[in-house]
Order: sequence, then C-alpha cells, then structure tokens
Amino acid sequence: MSKVLARRGRWSAYRIVLLQAAVAGGTSIFFFALWGAQYGLSALAGGLIAVLPNFVFATLAFSHAGAKASGKVVWMFFLGEAVKLLLTIVLFAIAFGMLKTPFLPLFSCYLLALLIPWTAPLYFKQN
Repeated sequence: MSKVLARRGRWSAYRIVLLQAAVAGGTSIFFFALWGAQYGLSALAGGLIAVLPNFVFATLAFSHAGAKASGKVVWMFFLGEAVKLLLTIVLFAIAFGMLKTPFLPLFSCYLLALLIPWTAPLYFKQN
C-alpha cells in the first residue's frame, strides 16, 4: 500500500512539474518569436531553473510513504528541499556567470513557472 501512496503522490507532483514545463516552453517560444533566439534561450534557461529543481524535489520527496516509513518521509522532504535550493542556486550561477543571458526573459519565465504550484488547485481536481 505504501508504494501505491508514494506513486500517487509522485504522479501528482509530476503533473505540476509537467505543467510548469509546458508554461516555461510556451513562454520561451513567445520570447523567441517576438525578440529572437537570445531572449528565447534566456527564457528557456529561466524555465529550466524552475522546473529541474522541482522535478528533483518531487522525485526525492515522494520516494517513501506510509506510517512505517514516516521518519524516512520527513527526512526525504528535508533532503529534497535542500537539494532543490542548492540546485536552484547553482543553476542561477551558471545562467548569470557562463551564459550571459538577458535578465528580463530569464526572470519572467522563472516567475511564471513558480506560480504554477500556487495555482495548481485551479487546474487539477483532487480525488
């Protein structure tokens, strides 16, 4: 039963991550179409900075479930959040240091992708 609970929670989290990826992809296509390749790639980088750490968090946080594994569940949530934070910092450092991307599309796409989990109850029906 606990594997079913973990799989159900992981799939719910993955649906949000997929929606984030779709919004990030659409935003980067928008920036690409209006302002060119450099802005489109910058927006894509911002989307990846939002989506990739959330995917890693979802994978780690929902690796265990059930009453017997409650300590592991809490530990994996903390570990997942720490890895998510560190990965976000590293990806921002790479985007600013190595890619020399414009700030506006990067932050616009990043913020749009971050808004998705806050508005997820509007998109997904809870069972």
